[in-house]
Amino acid sequence: MSDGPPPAAAETANALPKMSAASPAFNPNAFAFKPRNLPSGAGGGTPAPPPGAPPGGPGAGGAPAFFERPAPASGGVKKELVIGGAAPKKKEFVIGGPAPSPSAVDSGGEPKFFERSAPTGGPKKELVIGGAPKKAELVISGPTPKKKEFVIGAPVVVKKEEEVAAAVAVPEKELEKLAVSDTKKEEKKATKEEKKVMEEQAVEEEEDTTYDSREHLNLVFIGHVDAGKSTIGGQILLQAGMVDDRTIEKYKLDAKEKNRESWYMAYIMDTSEEERAKGKTVEVGRAHFETTKKRYTVLDAPGHKNYVPNMIAGAAQADVGVLVIAARKGEFETGFERGGQTREHAQLAKTLGVTKLIVLVNKMDDPTVEWDKARWDEINTKISPFLKSCGYNVARDVQYVPVSGLYGTNMKTRVDKSVCDWYTGKSFFETLDDLDHMERNPDAPFRMPVLDKHKDMGTIVMGKTEAGTVRRGDKLVVMPNNVKVTVAALFRDDVETTKIMPGENVRLRLTGIEEDQLQSGFVLCAPNAPVHVTQEIECQLAILELLEHKTLFTAGYKAVIHIHAVTEECEVVKIVHEIDGKTRKPKEKKKGAPVFLKSGSLATVRIKTSGIICCEKYADVPSLGRFTLRDEGRTIAIGKVLKLKPYEGINQM
Repeated sequence: MSDGPPPAAAETANALPKMSAASPAFNPNAFAFKPRNLPSGAGGGTPAPPPGAPPGGPGAGGAPAFFERPAPASGGVKKELVIGGAAPKKKEFVIGGPAPSPSAVDSGGEPKFFERSAPTGGPKKELVIGGAPKKAELVISGPTPKKKEFVIGAPVVVKKEEEVAAAVAVPEKELEKLAVSDTKKEEKKATKEEKKVMEEQAVEEEEDTTYDSREHLNLVFIGHVDAGKSTIGGQILLQAGMVDDRTIEKYKLDAKEKNRESWYMAYIMDTSEEERAKGKTVEVGRAHFETTKKRYTVLDAPGHKNYVPNMIAGAAQADVGVLVIAARKGEFETGFERGGQTREHAQLAKTLGVTKLIVLVNKMDDPTVEWDKARWDEINTKISPFLKSCGYNVARDVQYVPVSGLYGTNMKTRVDKSVCDWYTGKSFFETLDDLDHMERNPDAPFRMPVLDKHKDMGTIVMGKTEAGTVRRGDKLVVMPNNVKVTVAALFRDDVETTKIMPGENVRLRLTGIEEDQLQSGFVLCAPNAPVHVTQEIECQLAILELLEHKTLFTAGYKAVIHIHAVTEECEVVKIVHEIDGKTRKPKEKKKGAPVFLKSGSLATVRIKTSGIICCEKYADVPSLGRFTLRDEGRTIAIGKVLKLKPYEGINQM
C-alpha cells in the first residue's frame, strides 16, 4: 500500500456510498487478504481497490471516509461495518437444545437455565450440583439387556466350598484314564527311541565294512638283550606274508655291508639307523599280522636295562607276553641271574597286566644246543619256580615253545621230527590261536591313555583302548586338562574304520585340541564319566628288592612311579600298615616303634606324586590301577591302587 490515500478522481468514478453508524457490524472474516500483482489462479484473483483517494480524504475536508471492498463474485451477502451503533446481542452456547429467545436475556432478573433434550431411545440424564452422588449406570440400548451396575465397596460374593470342590475335583476314573494314557504315551515314546537306537546301530554295523569280528591280541616280546626278540618279530611278519621277498633281500644286503649278516631279520622291526648300527632296540617296535582265527599287534620291547622305561610303555599295552630266552650256553645264565633283564621283564609284565605268558626258548639250532632235550629241561626247571613267584599260574597261564628265530623253525608250522624228535607240542602260531578268549567290556566308559602324538591333517594320538567302545564322531574329553574333543577319524592296523572295540591299538584323529596340549599319559575318556585325576593314592605295595645302599623303605622314600603311560616322581607319605604275607591281614603295630619295610614286604602305603596323574582304582579299571616303583634304574616295588584322593584344582583348570 502507498503512504497516502489514492487520488480524488477515484471517488467520482466508483461513486461508493459512505459508511454510517447504522451499517452492520464489522466482520473481519469477510475480508480475504491476498497478495497483489499476481495473475488470476495464483492468489491474485481478488480485484484491486479503486484508484484515487478514498472518500473524505484530505482533499475533501472533514473526517476521513472509509470504503468497502466489493463482495466476491460468488454472490454472498454483503457485509457492512457499523461503528458506534448498539452492541450486538450476546450469543448463547447451547448443547443439543434450541437457542434461547432474546427476551430471556434482555429482560433481566434471575438467569434461566435450559435443559438439553434427552437423546432418542435413552433415559434423560441430569446434572445436579451439590447433591449426593448417584451410582453410575451403564445402559445398553434396547429393552432386552438389563442395567449393569458397578458398585465400589460392595461385599465380595464368595462361592461355597462345595461348589469350589465340585468345580475343581476330577473323578477318580478320569484320573486313572489320564494316568493310563500317559503311561501308554511314555511306553510308545520309549519303544520308538529303542527302535531308533537299534536302527542307528544296525546302520552303523552295515556302514562299517572294515569291522573285523576276529579277536585282537597285543603281543609284547620281552627278555634279555640279544635274546633274539627283534629277529623273531621279523620272522613272524615274514611267515605271515606281511613282508615281501624284495624287502628281505634289501635287508640282507644292508646287514652284509655292516658285517652283521644274521641281523637282517631284525631290520624288519628295528627301523632306525641307530638301532640297526648298534643292534639294540631302543623304541618299542610295532607291527601287525593276522591268522585265520585272530589278529595280532606285535610290540617289540627293548631288552637293554637303560631302556626299561620304554619296555614298560610297551608292556602296558599288551595282553599276552612272549618271554624270549636264549638257549645258547652262557646267554641264558647271564639274563636269568641277578641283574639280568629276564627276571625284571617277567616281573614287570605281570605287574602291567600281562596274565598270559608264552616262553619262547630261542636259538635251539645253535651249535652249543642243537635241539638238546636236556638243555630244554634245564631251562624249564629254572624258569618255572621264578614265574610262579611272580604271580603266574604256571600250569594254566604259561606255555613253553622251542623255536629258531633265524630260520623260522617251529614258528608257523610244527618242527619236523627229523630236526627235533622229542617235541610233540604246538607251533608258535598254533599256540597263539588256541589262547583263551580275553574278557573285555565294550559297554564300559571309554578309556584310552595317550602313548604318542603327532600332527597329520589334525592331531593324531596313539594308544590302546583299555575300556569301552569309540565311534567316529564321538565327543570325548582329554584329562587332566579337561579339553573337549571330537573323533574325526579312526585307524586300526593302518586301516580307517568307523568303530573300535576295547583292546585295540589304534590311532585317532582329533579336532578341538592342538598337539602341544597333549602329553604322554593323558587319558581320552567319556565326558559323562571322566577318569579320576589325583595327586595322592593309597595302594597295596609289594617290595621286590631294595637297593644295597637303601635297604629300608620308610616314609619320605622317593622313587619314580610308572602307571600305564605315566612316568612321574613320587614320595612315600605314610606306611599305613604292614600286611602279613600268609594271612593277608594287617600286622599289629608296636607303640613307639618306627614303621619301615624291607625287601619282600607287603604293605598298604600312601604315595604322593609331584604332579597330577590320571588313574583309576584297580577294582574299576585294572589296567589304569596298577603301577611299578623304580629307583636308580631298578624296579623296587609293584602295587595296585586301592583308594585315591581327587585333585581339588581340577575344576579350575
